[in-house]
Amino acid sequence: MDLNTITAVAHPQTRCDLPVWTSGDAWLAGGTWLFSEPQAHLTRLIDLTDLKWPALTITENHLTVAATCTISQLDALACPTDWLAAPLISQCCRAFLASFKIWKTATVGGNLCMSLPAGPMISLTSALDGVCTIWKATGGEQKIPVIDFVTGNQRNRLTPGDLLRQIDIPIAALKRRSAFRQISLAPVGRSAALLTGSLDADSTLTLTVTASTVRPIQLSFPKPPDATALRAAIEQQITEELYHTDIHGKPLWRRHMTLRLAEEIRGELLDTAWP
Repeated sequence: MDLNTITAVAHPQTRCDLPVWTSGDAWLAGGTWLFSEPQAHLTRLIDLTDLKWPALTITENHLTVAATCTISQLDALACPTDWLAAPLISQCCRAFLASFKIWKTATVGGNLCMSLPAGPMISLTSALDGVCTIWKATGGEQKIPVIDFVTGNQRNRLTPGDLLRQIDIPIAALKRRSAFRQISLAPVGRSAALLTGSLDADSTLTLTVTASTVRPIQLSFPKPPDATALRAAIEQQITEELYHTDIHGKPLWRRHMTLRLAEEIRGELLDTAWP
């Protein structure tokens, strides 16, 4: 869709080149949502592609994912064999149920900043203990765990002019055993519940709930829970108002599927039977 109210496009090449943020500005990365509907309030786009951030960087301690990394770039990452949680990457990428055109254009950072409950990059990075680096409009940087970055349906911790620079995922998180469950109301519909689980070497079980809730919620169990303890913890920490509701699923059904998928994950990671 043409954005006929845009009068200028800025092309910064370094952070110092970023223009002073004003009303009517918008960051442009992939633009798959930006150009999908009218944006009559916008007058200037700030194109991030000329910053040329490396899409993916592996260091001794972290996998760094640039906010401008596309879904196809992330999915194509060749992961070391000891990254036991690596399947979560492709599983969450495919939860988009999007065309190859979207995969090659949409960005990881854009998915986080849209902050939709069903955002699969939110699911992935929160499950893997990702930490956002934010370039503040007032200068300096702020680091926020992804689990705290998204605060509700299309709400997050960004203030006007803030820019998500990258997400750092600890290598240790990528070496945990993992499990993935996702369900949609329709065969090719938006995720209505997307849960991930991981198991540390010390037997700590971590469950991350997304899509069924308005924000990501994480539960940690230092000792492996039985089915009753898992259900009780979910019902205590995910209260009624936290379940999302829209045409893709009502809260009661999302709650039911959250409990069911959580028990499946517990069974898979602890090698116990589930009904």
